[in-house]
Amino acid sequence: MHLSNKINSTLIECGTDEAGRGCLAGPVTAAAVILPPDFKYAGLTDSKALSRKRRNQLREVIEQEALCYHVAHVHQAKIDEINILNASILAMHLAIDGLSIRPEHIAVDGNRFHDYQDIPATTVIKGDGKFLHIAAASILAKTYRDEFMERLDKELPQYKWHKNQGYPTAEHRAAIRKYGTTTYHRMSFKLLPEQLKLPL
Repeated sequence: MHLSNKINSTLIECGTDEAGRGCLAGPVTAAAVILPPDFKYAGLTDSKALSRKRRNQLREVIEQEALCYHVAHVHQAKIDEINILNASILAMHLAIDGLSIRPEHIAVDGNRFHDYQDIPATTVIKGDGKFLHIAAASILAKTYRDEFMERLDKELPQYKWHKNQGYPTAEHRAAIRKYGTTTYHRMSFKLLPEQLKLPL
């Protein structure tokens, strides 16, 4: 499927997306990307539809071809403080803050966003499968976050974050049961299913 370049063809528009909302540990990571108006690249789509190898290949293309891009992490303490939705939107705002070109319009993956300065924004459900700049942002967010979790894995290899990236896999939850939580875990999340069970 061919993705569209952007929502408003007459404005400087950035795409933004996040990765890691559903994880039990580590940051939520967002990227913002402004692509050239005539940008085309076969195979660029939602990061979740791509292999790890392909994401990394496309990341190189995006970083070389984008007019500008920026990636931002919001860490677990802030997630616990303001909740994951607000932390995800904060990460997108921080990513836009880091762009060297000020966008005139923001295309956001999903259906929730907070006003960013005086720049109009449009939310697009499954936008990473519809627009190239949102897809590019999804790839950068995912690959940068995976790299971050791989660094944490070297510090705490028992949680296998190089494999599960902090998502709630059976292996990750088994490690939490065995070793307990870390400073990288999101304590506001239901880390184990039995947290909902009350003793009789």
